[in-house]
Amino acid sequence: MSEQDDELFGPEHVRVYRETGGERGYQWRGTTVLLLTTIGRKSGEERTTPLIHRTDGNRYIIVASKGGAADHPAWFKNLSKNPERIEIQVKGDRFPVTASVA
Repeated sequence: MSEQDDELFGPEHVRVYRETGGERGYQWRGTTVLLLTTIGRKSGEERTTPLIHRTDGNRYIIVASKGGAADHPAWFKNLSKNPERIEIQVKGDRFPVTASVA
């Protein structure tokens, strides 16, 4: 990981992560990141978001936080509308998942 990776954010983070199979972007600011792809609940278009994650056995855990705001982040609203139409990328591996809320 380089200091450049710590500067990755939003679409640039997604682009670099995908181009390098997670070699850059998976390790970020002392934690680990996956890419979550959801289907827009209004647009029907794919949306990909880099998110900090942890694992619990074979499950990937992400937290739907919007910096303390009262509203949920857009990716969570998309995930809630179409929980079976989710894809994640962890390093170089991309696979479909079904989301559930803890």
